[in-house]
Amino acid sequence: MDCALDLMRRLPPQNIEENLVTLLGILPDLTEDLLSSVDQPLKIRRDAGAGKEYLVCDYNRDGDSYRSPWSNEYDPPLEDGSVPSDRLRKLEVAANDAFDTYKELYYEGGVSSVYLWDMDDSFAGVVLIKKVNDGTVRAKGSWDSIHVVEVLEKGRQAHYKLTSTVMLYTVAKGSKGDRQNEINLSGSLTRQDERDLPVEDSNAHIVNIGRMVEDMEFKMRNALQEVYFGKTHDIVNGLRSAADLNEAKNRERLQRDLFGQLKSRNE
Repeated sequence: MDCALDLMRRLPPQNIEENLVTLLGILPDLTEDLLSSVDQPLKIRRDAGAGKEYLVCDYNRDGDSYRSPWSNEYDPPLEDGSVPSDRLRKLEVAANDAFDTYKELYYEGGVSSVYLWDMDDSFAGVVLIKKVNDGTVRAKGSWDSIHVVEVLEKGRQAHYKLTSTVMLYTVAKGSKGDRQNEINLSGSLTRQDERDLPVEDSNAHIVNIGRMVEDMEFKMRNALQEVYFGKTHDIVNGLRSAADLNEAKNRERLQRDLFGQLKSRNE
């Protein structure tokens, strides 16, 4: 199981579905565990009644139906589908409105959905965000954020445990539009965070979760930028320098000399 998960983490996010099907064919005994453990790219559906798009995943699925966060109804219709309690449903509606504004501020479009469900001690939920670039600017890509949060209420405080996964892929087309000149950068990143925060009323949960998601996405975006784009830049410069090599070597020699002088002074 660990080897299978490690393999899936190293494969391109845009091909997760077909790679997962292939892996399940090889390891049919791990079907249930793999389907529940491997994050897949989010899919978009449209709520015809509300006239809005929403994201579907295992967290809003019941059988073969998916619950819309806007109408609280399943598609295809399901009579006994699980839904949040009245208190939690009000919080879910407010959270969807809040993150709808959030994705417009940070993503300038895309689709977001928030789903909450009751637990014995308190509640849990997931914040989903997807932004797709359709390739109109000679490049295409997708950003999928999955933020799962567990909330344990303790009087006027609550303990939040956030597990965030970001799946990113970008494909830059070649100058002549052929696949040989394409540049493909893709990968996924998972991080966790836990905090104890004050809760004055139910709406405080939205503020607290929103702040944690905002901070986490900021950190993960910077990490992805450094890992995928920063490392690529270093590799390219190592293969072919943009400046004269003698000039670059002289600059490195000067840096070493300055470092040596500063080190000797400190000693």
